[in-house]
Amino acid sequence: MTEPVPEEATDKAEPASVGPLTAGADQSLAGAATGGGHAPAPDAGERPGRPKDLTPEQIGYTRRAPVPWLSPGLLAGTAVRVVLAELFGAYLDKRELQSGLPAKLYDEDGADELWLDYVADLGDGFDATYSIAYLLAQPSLHVGGHELPRGGVVVMGGDQVYPTASGRQYQDRFEGPYRSALPEVPPGEKAPSLYALPGNHDWYDGLTAFLRLFARTEASHVGAWETRQQRSYFALRLPHRWWLLAIDVQFGAYLDEPQMAYFRTVAKEIRPGDRVILCPPKPDWVEAEHAASAYDTIDYFIRKILRPRGADIRVMLAGDLHHYARYSGPDRELITCGGGGAYLYPTHRLPAELTVPPAQTRVRNASPKAVYERRATFPTTATSRRFAAGIFARLPQRNFGFVTMIGLVHLLLMLGYSNAMQRIGNGVTQSLVTIPLVAMIVVVLGATMAFAMPSNGEARGLKHWLLGSGHGLAHLALGFGGARLWLELPFYDHPFPVPLLAALVIYLPPAMLVSSQLVGLYLLVASGFDVNVNELFAAQGIFDAKSFLRIHIDRDGSLTIYPIGVDRVGRAWRANPSAAPHAPWIEPDRKIECHLADGPIRIS
Repeated sequence: MTEPVPEEATDKAEPASVGPLTAGADQSLAGAATGGGHAPAPDAGERPGRPKDLTPEQIGYTRRAPVPWLSPGLLAGTAVRVVLAELFGAYLDKRELQSGLPAKLYDEDGADELWLDYVADLGDGFDATYSIAYLLAQPSLHVGGHELPRGGVVVMGGDQVYPTASGRQYQDRFEGPYRSALPEVPPGEKAPSLYALPGNHDWYDGLTAFLRLFARTEASHVGAWETRQQRSYFALRLPHRWWLLAIDVQFGAYLDEPQMAYFRTVAKEIRPGDRVILCPPKPDWVEAEHAASAYDTIDYFIRKILRPRGADIRVMLAGDLHHYARYSGPDRELITCGGGGAYLYPTHRLPAELTVPPAQTRVRNASPKAVYERRATFPTTATSRRFAAGIFARLPQRNFGFVTMIGLVHLLLMLGYSNAMQRIGNGVTQSLVTIPLVAMIVVVLGATMAFAMPSNGEARGLKHWLLGSGHGLAHLALGFGGARLWLELPFYDHPFPVPLLAALVIYLPPAMLVSSQLVGLYLLVASGFDVNVNELFAAQGIFDAKSFLRIHIDRDGSLTIYPIGVDRVGRAWRANPSAAPHAPWIEPDRKIECHLADGPIRIS
């Protein structure tokens, strides 16, 4: 990483007027609430406004741990929110209401060349989120023999916060870390622009917190980054007849009429041969392998908005899957880059090639098909398989609440079996069927079959029921074996509560460990059938192997994509109170190494 090099000051790009699209007013950075405005400070010692340590009182937010995705409370809460979103999403959808907000086309073509950063799925634990924010904020990165200046535009592709959207979560998991990485505009530079597309986690509150943070009638700031958009979707005019169009179609939603009207107006400015980077919130070209209709909305947008204008879609870019993957075809690059901070998603289950649009879609004859080959992934498929095999160690290490829960279930299952076996031994009955045992069997089988979740939009089928029931039967067998062993110990014939206390102290700890290993084995086996692939990696919470894109539009009009990979994120941090006002508030104890995960990918 190089030291800051001031650049010659340039005028800030302004939203352009396009028919009914309105232009915005100039905004100054002076006195911005979260950005500049500091008075000059001495060259040495602590500077005013910079934190002395990393306490919440000093930095203004709480550095959060990674989200424990298998914690019982979070699993229950997420399930409720998903159900509510499915049932009442149409009533909470604020996209129709955005028709009352200004409709702007944002001009970022004021120079002969442009550097643009793309990052997605970022607002998780501090270590991973801040590592990427820190790299994005550096004046330049020296990667693979290339000197890559900081992006003058940052596009965030979705899920700026986890697990659910709220003002506090945005502050702690996104706004605070990014403000710490680039608190002020460096001298002689203009404020970099920031645009964000909502992901499904941004949508869980009906998009309320997202719109409050990003969709302002006047420009605001996240540190030095200037947020400029007014809606949850946007269009950027880039140099040399390049465009970036970001569409909001979360939860498989239809393209609402205000959004279609906005892009129809934008399209009037697009000339035949103009080149487009299309940014949906999810890589539906991948999900279409399992759910043919997943790609329909993107295909509809292309047919109705872009194809009539003769636009050339050269890149389709999305987050949502937390890795880097590129498919290359005769006409465009299909790129997934969701490595901004959230837990790693595997790459070894990705298909070797894709047909887009898929042959089985109901609009299969509306658009020409093309075959796209998988060219690169980060992490590599071999590394991804190695990460998958780490489930046995990481699941109990990083999910204590979940392991405790399944251990308690096994404790109750063992007590149910033991009670039935004692009744048989005492001659009371000849059957294992007792009300407590039947209740536990129903709980175990119901939970395991419900847990067998489809991956990538796939519909639940026979394999999900077979894997779920097989998983449940394995737990029932484990509980039976545990009861047989427990009855060999001299505790069950003591008066209550001695057997229960002994079970909590002696039986529960090994039950937690063994049952968690059984869950890990199930996840590893099920992932081979494309079932619970997400849960296999969510349970491990791997926050290394992060990625983002640095994109360069050169003076000759060519576009080059530099996929940046980070094998290991920072883990130890220190305050930087005596640095310049624009320097990061927080520095890593060890340099964060980055490299080219692919490419560079040059589009002439």
